[in-house]
Amino acid sequence: MARLNTTYMGLELENPIIIGANNLMANIENIKRMQEAGAGAIVYRSLFEEQIELEELQLVDRAQEYDDRHWEMIDVFPNIHHAGPKEHLYQLEKIREAISIPLIGSLNCINQDVWVHYAKKIEETGVDGLEINLYSVPYDIELEGTSIKKTHYEIIEEVKKNLSIPVSVKLSFFYTNPLNVIKEMDGLGIDALVIFNRLFQPDIDIEKEEHSSRFYLSSKGDYRLPLRYTGLLYKNIEADICSSTGIFTGKDVVRMILGGATAIQCVTAIYKNKITHITHMLKELEDWMESKGYKNLDDFRGKMSRKNLSSPFAYQRGQYVDILLSKEPIIKDYTI
Repeated sequence: MARLNTTYMGLELENPIIIGANNLMANIENIKRMQEAGAGAIVYRSLFEEQIELEELQLVDRAQEYDDRHWEMIDVFPNIHHAGPKEHLYQLEKIREAISIPLIGSLNCINQDVWVHYAKKIEETGVDGLEINLYSVPYDIELEGTSIKKTHYEIIEEVKKNLSIPVSVKLSFFYTNPLNVIKEMDGLGIDALVIFNRLFQPDIDIEKEEHSSRFYLSSKGDYRLPLRYTGLLYKNIEADICSSTGIFTGKDVVRMILGGATAIQCVTAIYKNKITHITHMLKELEDWMESKGYKNLDDFRGKMSRKNLSSPFAYQRGQYVDILLSKEPIIKDYTI
């Protein structure tokens, strides 16, 4: 029987399927079902600094709505303070007690000076590791890329210096050269790298002529971008590689491990196919390994990475040229 165990961020996982942060985790029973279905680890939904700040402002506005209505009633709700991250931290503590598989916290901040503050709060809940979400949404045409990278490197250094649990970085690919940025982050001692974060993108309702906000799930085939970078990074960095986005099946997991991934994260597959789909993914992975005669993940991890291929073209422009010059039609059975 094939062994699916792996080590990620120094944590022992029974298998490489990690459930990424998502709103299903608002219900602790769902998290228990994820463990029962075979999840190797759980990344709890993110603590958002922006959400805390917004809720604090809303509380102040509501509390002051009826102030100064009468000379004897200056304050209706004096000394009321927002609970901050307490509810989120309390939920993390409850989940840590409820499940036995590794639990990883997730943090998403916008102000550089609060990363360490919230990171330490999350660590105190007893989680096994922390995933920090680093990205920069381009909106200022004057902002230089070097300043963005500098800020991200400083955040990593401060978080790593102040925490004793392992730290992973989940980042977007919106850098001039993501490979170089990842190499620099690896040099700062990150324990794992999650590629890539899916950012919300704006849309426009053309009937109402207004902006609309929708949550777009991954699509089949979206795994190709993280697969490319997984294959290029394998054995070129010390940190573990966790591939994310567009991973729907056990065969997709196989692809990522062949490319060099230590583990994978999936979310959309669970939304679309229910929590029990984790079991099907594991079965498909195990069946493939047994059909190939692989006893464990290390037997084929990185086999199809850039490091282990004799030809460089699979990860370079030559592949694109080969496709265009091929006599095989790009779209089969195409008729005008």
